[in-house]
Amino acid sequence: MNTFDTQNTFLAPQVLNVLHSLGIYSQEDLAKIGAVSVFLQLKARGLTLTRSVLWRLDAFSRGVSLQEIDDKRKLQLNTELKNHPPVKTFPTMERMNYFMRQALSLAKEALDIGEIPVGAVVVKNDEIISLAHNKCLIESKVSSHAEINAINLAAQKLGRYHLDDCDLYVSLEPCAMCAGAIINARINRLIFALPENKSGMAGSVGNLFANRKLNQHTAVLGNVCSEESHLLLSIFFDRKRKR
Repeated sequence: MNTFDTQNTFLAPQVLNVLHSLGIYSQEDLAKIGAVSVFLQLKARGLTLTRSVLWRLDAFSRGVSLQEIDDKRKLQLNTELKNHPPVKTFPTMERMNYFMRQALSLAKEALDIGEIPVGAVVVKNDEIISLAHNKCLIESKVSSHAEINAINLAAQKLGRYHLDDCDLYVSLEPCAMCAGAIINARINRLIFALPENKSGMAGSVGNLFANRKLNQHTAVLGNVCSEESHLLLSIFFDRKRKR
């Protein structure tokens, strides 16, 4: 693992301290989140940063020299910065891992009953207020995705469908239907585990959360406990092929 410090990244100690508080210690950590997203998270923490910090973050995340960040790459980064969805301060990696493991536990429950293994948890003020997993197969209902089930349960519990003070943890990147529900519920922060390269709408196939024509409320962070989610889905589809 290629860890970083002031010597190999040319970043100020204050910046490194905030990166560490976000659970980012290495090139691998940085690459998972992305230089632009990390740059915006640093700004959300109150740091005053120049674009040169973004160039350094991008260079280190990709394992290239700062000199390789040419004008073309800088233009790409500036465009990504302009079009990036909202970025907010996220909980510590320890807390995000904790809540994601609850979502993964629900995904395991779904797997055990033959359902697609996706779990979701709604959190308010660092406390879980609803838990759900996929029920599409057992209910023969296309809308019974884990995210929508968890959102509906949270709304019923709170007596309102706007959940702007709540976070959603889900073990798989949301599809277009669920991304729309998350946006309409005004979820504060979405944290997901595994990117979904066939239908994910939080950055993989598309990104509804970055669409400037939609109301933007939700900050997004992915790749939290992704390997555990990948394992559960692999088991599910392996069983399906054998059947």
